[in-house]
Amino acid sequence: MKVQIDPERCQGHGRCYDLSPDLFTEDDEGYGQVAGDGVVPAGGERAARVAASNCPEKAIVLVEEA
Repeated sequence: MKVQIDPERCQGHGRCYDLSPDLFTEDDEGYGQVAGDGVVPAGGERAARVAASNCPEKAIVLVEEA
């Protein structure tokens, strides 16, 4: 699984990096950014889903890899 943030939708509420700091960081203006390359480490899938479901703008995209 990979995570992505749609910058057109993100409004900077910060729930992603508050709830899942291993997967997300913030930029200088408080907008969410994907940490690293966006690959969710083994066991981190739940944290990715929690962040995505708590984003008010639905700016977090989960990419399921086959």
